[in-house]
Amino acid sequence: MTTQGSVWPATATLPEYDGIHADKHADVVVVGGGLIGLTTALYLQQEGADVVLLEAGRVGARTSGNTTGKVTSQHSAIYADLLDRHGASKAGRYATANQAAVDEVAALADRLGIDCELVRTPAFVYSTRADSPLRREADVAAALGLPARFVDPGELGLPVKAAEVVRFDDQVQLHPARYLAGLAAAFTQAGGRIFENSRVNELNTDHDIQAVTARGPLVRANHAVVATLLPIGLTGGYFARTRPSRSCGIAVRLPVEAPSGMAISVDSPVRSTRPWPGGGRTGLIVVGSDEEADAETTYQGLVDWVGSTWDFEVVPEYRWSAHDYSTPDLLPFVGKAPGTPLLVATGMDKWGLTNGTVAAGILRDLVLDRENPAAGVYDAGRIGDVQAVAKLVKDNLHVGKEFAAGHLGRLKGGADHLEVGQGGLLTRDDGSTVGAYRDHDGELHTVDPVCTHLGCPLRWNQADTTWDCNCHGSRFGYTGEVLDGPTTKPLTSPR
Repeated sequence: MTTQGSVWPATATLPEYDGIHADKHADVVVVGGGLIGLTTALYLQQEGADVVLLEAGRVGARTSGNTTGKVTSQHSAIYADLLDRHGASKAGRYATANQAAVDEVAALADRLGIDCELVRTPAFVYSTRADSPLRREADVAAALGLPARFVDPGELGLPVKAAEVVRFDDQVQLHPARYLAGLAAAFTQAGGRIFENSRVNELNTDHDIQAVTARGPLVRANHAVVATLLPIGLTGGYFARTRPSRSCGIAVRLPVEAPSGMAISVDSPVRSTRPWPGGGRTGLIVVGSDEEADAETTYQGLVDWVGSTWDFEVVPEYRWSAHDYSTPDLLPFVGKAPGTPLLVATGMDKWGLTNGTVAAGILRDLVLDRENPAAGVYDAGRIGDVQAVAKLVKDNLHVGKEFAAGHLGRLKGGADHLEVGQGGLLTRDDGSTVGAYRDHDGELHTVDPVCTHLGCPLRWNQADTTWDCNCHGSRFGYTGEVLDGPTTKPLTSPR
């Protein structure tokens, strides 16, 4: 039987914290309890700041707890592109910062005594095509100071017909949820305060900074770090400067010993693998994405790939999805949001364990008014080059098509025909559209299927039982609660 949900939170003991019930004061308020928020909060608390962290749900339960658990400077095949787009100086600082982040995560886990299955291991990127750009990628990465080299395909360890392979040595894999739990514990032991189930609906910056929660209480602070997946609401216009993309993952047990290293393909659809220690010597995590397919089709594609690669009938033990944001010029946005005093971090492009650790260092140094060598590379106020602007235009045309397309995938028949476990869009007698889902107890849940961020029509995700916005990445549970922003408001009920 397959469990719908990430293997990581399911196999970790995450600490629990009360919700906020009264106004608070702090030097710094951090919004978001994922990797970036927790690391930033810990850094600042250890530097003597008084920090309050507000988390909308549970610490480490969303994207940071749904990653592959790879901590690596090997970000698919990015370095040749970075060199061509940004020059040797910026590409080198990005490479140096991310390799340092690998070592920083390992050092933090050791120093704080976090038991998170951390292992040093190589990371491979490969292609099944002999004309891939990987030979140049290896040369560029090595020239930038990374532990990268072009190797014989036999070193990959996967039973695939790889033609070209690049190996990064001395990288890290870990159990992300246990690592996040350790960061949270260290932060509170240092005197920091965490409030869960305390979604921030608004950030007022007229005088001091006020983080106003859906519960009512607020936190007044001198500095605010918005470490949500995408800055909430319209902050900085990042909803229009980034693109959301979804990945799906499965945890399986192979009929043979799992490959020992981490690997990712540059071919499409992407297949990313790493050992799963919780599954024993045969345990394997496989993550992939297919921008043209829905979640159910992507899950099935992962199952089919594992089954054909190792020749057995696959029944995943866990399956889950998560999304992240990419930027048009390949670099995350970290720093002061234009026009506000708010500090933000977004656009990690699925490499959040390293990029997020870099971001936390930049955010800490901005609060403490210190220089950081990576700050200029990750500048949150940049517009980007001509190529980046062209991609922004293209991406926002895609958003316009989502608006114009209206609601897709309508169900036939009325709510009475909706089976247990089935959801989708229904047309009522008056011609209006309603989103509906019948849970496993037979109760019918209905919502207005319109995103509360900027009004995009929502799509039903049957595999994850969520309402998803393909414009800017907001996700809602079937009862309408917000799972991921940038929206802060739940779905309304049909009239």
